[in-house]
Amino acid sequence: MRNKNVWLVTIGILLLIGVSIFSFQFENSDSDTADPEHDLQKDKQNEPNVEKQKNPTGKEHFSVQHTEYPGEVTPDFSPEELIKPPSGNWLTNGGNIYNGRYSPLKTIDTSNVSDLKAEWITSMGTGLKFKYSGEATPLVYDGVMFNVTGENHVAAIDATTGEFIWEYKPKLPEGLDTLCCGWVSRGVALGDGKVFVGLLDARLVALDQKTGEVLWETVVDEWEKGYTITSAPLFYDGKVYTGIAGGEYGIRGYVAAYDADIGRQVWRTYTLPEPGAKGSETWPEDSENWLTGGAPVWQTPAVDPELGLIYFATGNTAPDLDGSNRKGDNLYTDSVMALNADTGEYEWHFQEVHHDIWDYDPANPVVLYDVKMNGETKKGIAQAGKTGWVYLLDRTNGEPLVGIEEKAVPQNKKQKTSPTQPFPIGDSFVPQKITKEDIERDLPKEFDGKFGNIFTPFWDEPVTVKPSPQGGANWPPSAYNPNTELFYVLGNDNYFSYAHYAEDEENKFEVGKEWLGSIWQPVEKSPSRGTVTAIDIKTNKIVWQNDWDTIAYSGILTTAGNLIFTGHNDGRVIAYDATTGEKVWEFKTDAGANAPPITYKVDGKQYISIFSAGNSLAGTQHGDKIYTFSLNGKYGSLEDIPEDAITVSPAKEEMDFNQGKEEDKNEVSVDEGLKVYENNCLSCHGAEGAGGHNGPNLQDINMDTEQIINQIKNGGGNMPGFEGALTEEEIKAVTEYIKSLSEEEG
Repeated sequence: MRNKNVWLVTIGILLLIGVSIFSFQFENSDSDTADPEHDLQKDKQNEPNVEKQKNPTGKEHFSVQHTEYPGEVTPDFSPEELIKPPSGNWLTNGGNIYNGRYSPLKTIDTSNVSDLKAEWITSMGTGLKFKYSGEATPLVYDGVMFNVTGENHVAAIDATTGEFIWEYKPKLPEGLDTLCCGWVSRGVALGDGKVFVGLLDARLVALDQKTGEVLWETVVDEWEKGYTITSAPLFYDGKVYTGIAGGEYGIRGYVAAYDADIGRQVWRTYTLPEPGAKGSETWPEDSENWLTGGAPVWQTPAVDPELGLIYFATGNTAPDLDGSNRKGDNLYTDSVMALNADTGEYEWHFQEVHHDIWDYDPANPVVLYDVKMNGETKKGIAQAGKTGWVYLLDRTNGEPLVGIEEKAVPQNKKQKTSPTQPFPIGDSFVPQKITKEDIERDLPKEFDGKFGNIFTPFWDEPVTVKPSPQGGANWPPSAYNPNTELFYVLGNDNYFSYAHYAEDEENKFEVGKEWLGSIWQPVEKSPSRGTVTAIDIKTNKIVWQNDWDTIAYSGILTTAGNLIFTGHNDGRVIAYDATTGEKVWEFKTDAGANAPPITYKVDGKQYISIFSAGNSLAGTQHGDKIYTFSLNGKYGSLEDIPEDAITVSPAKEEMDFNQGKEEDKNEVSVDEGLKVYENNCLSCHGAEGAGGHNGPNLQDINMDTEQIINQIKNGGGNMPGFEGALTEEEIKAVTEYIKSLSEEEG
């Protein structure tokens, strides 16, 4: 018996040793081998560790720590902490899990906002090529800011000085090309000592908050099939939630939750119902639309812990513009959805557009709010649609809080259009019809095409309608201020034409290939305008509106200082009086200010910060800088900022490796024109130049070589100039490729 006990103890000790060795290897699985010298280097916090690490799947990434992490790490936040409006910190993409982008900070208010000056400026060092866009909302916790560029480069930065603490950049697949709308990341998530980021190749990664080193990564889906992640993840209740993009590629949309500790999937809920499931009756029987019908989730969800529900809006049908083979309402595309946050089980939905053929999908993040109506506190959810309406619903059940009426709309039998569409009671924040007066004022004399109103269908003959597929409201987040009880939304107003070409052989569904089903393009020589609008949350009526001479493409912050802040395509960061809409301050940055501003407080000082890096679809000047302002700032204008005052990434050169398809700037032949096109032009002009989200169909172009080169170099209309951004060899190569498109078509 005694010998048996000895053996049992011995075996136990051996097992413990084995487990310890296994645990050590698992914890260090992002390195090829254990390296004592490497561990010693990590302890030398003031010396950069520029060694490329290996992530658990063996793909290279870059990870470096520059200085010792100065703050506390995030806890496993309680629901109460995540509901609280952001004051000192900015914890989630939307400020809190209600997505309201409202801060109770009021040191900066309408009386002193004109004194705002730039406090610090930091150059991220990546994302400068035209294919990248800067749309990220930075997060802040305990004096540290976290930001991400369009290259998925993540950095931890001192929020009071702009100095880099650590940086991480993944190596994306060389063949990555399934991105419909530019290369972009809209932010990261924080929680339990980790920074979570969704990658463009559909990976979800957890980084150590103190060092930036990879803790785990999960392949969410296959980018080769069109699945990507562009939205910021959401951390809540020990889980990380992410939606999947790629509706233009005929994917099956979904939202999924992952265990924040190990990256294992907890649940996945598809937004396209399988045959026999609730909602499947809104698709043709015996079809495979449920596998290719779209319904991606472009934005970060919101959560109501009291109800236990997670909310989001779903994207476009696939193919976007051809409804001829998908009879029915096509649930749950173009819908606001509520799921059980623990299990992913369906709770309710509201569809904003039935059987969408106009790409009117709701890309704007949902916003939760509480408001008294008729003496009773209501739990509301607001979603700003591409249609130009704000949809105000009861978030307990999805029923309208302000009326929404089903009204008859024009029909097209070939498109199998829905007989009715939802019309919210209240005001639209952009025009929804085109008049003869509009044509005479805005369009060239040679325009003689058909035109109509919202929900006017189309087939072979081009039809111009409003709103366009840019919206209405697009991805730039809206905001709600509980003090003013106003909902603030950015809108786009421009002219797009639609025409059907689904029978063309090259537009048949193919895995990993863009699949629009028809064609759209902006009307040449027509204006693009934008709106900044305040809407009464109780009536859905406009209280004030400011008009812009360009699309509004950034996002909104609102504060208890009775202010809203937003960015402009020309680089300005603008503040308005939240009650009246009067402009009270502006500062012009060096690139398109196309990301949402945030505010935070450190050591009693309030800051306003924005990532100003430009946007491909908006056609704006590109950059890579974070601008941070305070009432104690030094620089009143861009011209005041000396070059040596800008903090530059110490690892800029080490991070200068190509992402996606490779480019060789020194040896670009005519055959390389396609690569140049895909990296710089595809997001606007579409695959094979057939029309994308912003640019005209290049297959119909009627320009000679010199004219094309001049257009590429100097731009015009909504197109930026590429002189300086592309080499002469690249411009010549892409010119030949563009010429080949029209030659093939002709």
